[in-house]
This record gives sequence, C-alpha cells and structure tokens, in this order.
Amino acid sequence: MHFTTADTSSNDVVERDFTLGDIPGVLWSPVSGSGHLPLVLMAHSGGQHKRAPGIVARAHRFVTGCGAAVAAIDAPGHGDRPRSNEFEQQIAGLRQAQQTGAPVSTIVAGLHTWLAAQAVPEWRATLDALRNVPELGIEGRVGFWGIMQGTGIGVPLAAVEPRICAAIFGCLGQESLTDAAEQITVPIEFLLQWDDELVDRASGLALFDAFGSTEKTLHANAGGHTGVPRFEIDSATRFFARHLGTGTAPA
Repeated sequence: MHFTTADTSSNDVVERDFTLGDIPGVLWSPVSGSGHLPLVLMAHSGGQHKRAPGIVARAHRFVTGCGAAVAAIDAPGHGDRPRSNEFEQQIAGLRQAQQTGAPVSTIVAGLHTWLAAQAVPEWRATLDALRNVPELGIEGRVGFWGIMQGTGIGVPLAAVEPRICAAIFGCLGQESLTDAAEQITVPIEFLLQWDDELVDRASGLALFDAFGSTEKTLHANAGGHTGVPRFEIDSATRFFARHLGTGTAPA
C-alpha cells in the first residue's frame, strides 16, 4: 500500500489517497489516532466512486461520531479504474433492458456477481494492508457499509471475511445473494425503500430474512430507490459506535 497524497485535514478528519497495486482508495481517520482504531469499510453504489458525495459525508460522520477510520476503494470499472470490455458488455446489457422496459433484476444480479468475484479479494487485500497502518493496527474492530451495488459486493465479502463484525446493507433484493446472506451471523442493519422502483419489495424483504444474524434490524422508509433519508446516517453512526466499541456516537 502506497499513500499518494500528503495528509489533508478538514473538521478534525485526516484524508489520504492510497493505491494497492492498481486499486485506488482513500482513507479517512481522526486527527489523533490511538493505534487501535476501529475501521469501517465503505463500498459505493453502481456508477459512483470512492469520493461520491454520500461516501464522503458518511465517512466524515463515522470519523467524528464514532472515532473510527474509514476506507473506500473504487470498484472494478468505476472511478479511477479502467473499464474492461466485459464490464462494458455488462453495462450495455443493463442499459438495453432499461430502455426496453424489460426486468433488470436478473441482469443486475449477474453484474454484481461478476463485480464481487473481483472486488471481494481486493477488499480483503486492502484490509490486510490497512492493518499495517500505525493508527489502525491489528486489534481494531471492522465494520462494513454498502447499499445498492455496495450490498451486491458487501454480502459476499462479509460471508467470507471473519474480521467484519457488523454491517449495514440495503436497497437490493435476494437475487444471487441468499446463500451468502445465510452465512452472515454478525449484527446487521438493513435499509429498505418501500416504494423502490428498481428493487422488488418482496425480494428485499426476502434478503433481510435470509441473513443468519440473530441481531438484525430492518429500516423501511417511504420513497424510491435513491430516496434513503438523510437521518439514516445518524442511525448508521450509532450502529457502528455500538458494535465497534467506540461509544462516542450522539444519543
């Protein structure tokens, strides 16, 4: 892992770009670290990147509200990463289905399966490398946040990565994810948009039901696919403060 920019600080949050091989990422952390900081891994949604506004806003909240470090990387074919021919073909098939009004759930599931096959090993390698960052170390607890495409990648990741001890998913259905969800037993918070025009409500509920966790909470909000309420950031901050052992989130 190579940090490619000097530290920049804003509102008590230090921000550093890094690369791990050809994987670009960014790490946010408190101005003063203890050497055992908890870490939240954040996966962006489809068509976005590691510095999407929602990712940056949540990263700053988790740093200031939980005292955690936050890491995000670009998914294959996103952000600063090249788009392969296979990725372009996947996207072309999705756009064609959207234009003709054909169901897209199977196509999206196939795209996420393809992305996860590459992104899960990349996330695990990133986590290995971040453990060597002095303010993180190997003892801090690890959480995961990712909705939409972030869930399509995050569920297979959490199913095989024992260091993840709490996760927030949502805005996606069960297609291709049921088997992986059944293997996850850590605390889960799941976001569901009740009027989601892209994700069938029953499929989203089925995915929530599939998680093997004994502690899992469903947050169902009115609105469409991209209408997740801003107050869910507050809930996510409290969730990670509770499960990562920081205890610094606002009441």
